[in-house]
Amino acid sequence: MIEMELVGVRVELPANQPIVLLKEKTGTRYLPIWIGAVEATAIAFALQGVDTPRPLTHDLFVDVLGEIGVEVEAIHVTELREGTFYAELHLLADGERYTVSARPSDAIALASRLEDVPIFGAEGVLEEAGLEIEPDAEGEDVDPEEEVRRFRDFLEEVTPEDFIGP
Repeated sequence: MIEMELVGVRVELPANQPIVLLKEKTGTRYLPIWIGAVEATAIAFALQGVDTPRPLTHDLFVDVLGEIGVEVEAIHVTELREGTFYAELHLLADGERYTVSARPSDAIALASRLEDVPIFGAEGVLEEAGLEIEPDAEGEDVDPEEEVRRFRDFLEEVTPEDFIGP
């Protein structure tokens, strides 16, 4: 598993399809995952620190986990099968470890609300669906705005079908 960081949520135009974008912490690969509008909103709200008058579903789940003493240890994006990404929540409760299957969008929405919950991507998923964005000619990391521009350029040409295996 490769540790990833949450870059943010983008909307692919003209289809208006939300995408969550993860990046390798120590590499140059990015992992775009098409997600639903509700999950995109939940992730964006968490990243922007938006406080809603009543808890959203992911906020409620975080509150429930906290009340019953369950810790989210990590999120793993485990596979890409027939164009669908799969993930797992790695949980700790009363000294016991549990693994629960989850949609990546929901798992990332949870992680975005908690401190220090690492997100990992399986090497096979990154090999199949990852995008390589190299440092610039001087070996410097690309400016975040440049990364976003490149990513938008990529989105103009790619479709979800591009991630479906042979």
